[in-house]
Amino acid sequence: MRFQSPSPNARGVHPGVFGLFNDLAKRGRLSPEEEHFKTENHAWYHANLTDPSDVDPDIYNRERNPGATAWFKPTAGHLIDRVSGYLEILARHEVACVRVEMADPGNVIYEDAHQVIVLPYRTG
Repeated sequence: MRFQSPSPNARGVHPGVFGLFNDLAKRGRLSPEEEHFKTENHAWYHANLTDPSDVDPDIYNRERNPGATAWFKPTAGHLIDRVSGYLEILARHEVACVRVEMADPGNVIYEDAHQVIVLPYRTG
């Protein structure tokens, strides 16, 4: 399961929920309450979800792994449930974010108990 923009960016990748949220923050669009939410929830995810970049610093390297995307495993309910707060804030800022479910989203290049990082299958 993945939460992402319904539209691809200039690189052809659909930014995920955390990327969309961080973009709002980077552009200074979050209210003080939303900044507090970000600080608190980013810390919670950091404590409860392995950052694949800590395991493999090049996992998101655009040349080595073009289009690499993170997907929650269906068993990661406690992590998925917490995404709702991010979705509410994105909606308030009129940033579209959709839930995508796929049994086989691509070639797995990283896996842990809660997530996989995949390279999407090439079409055409």
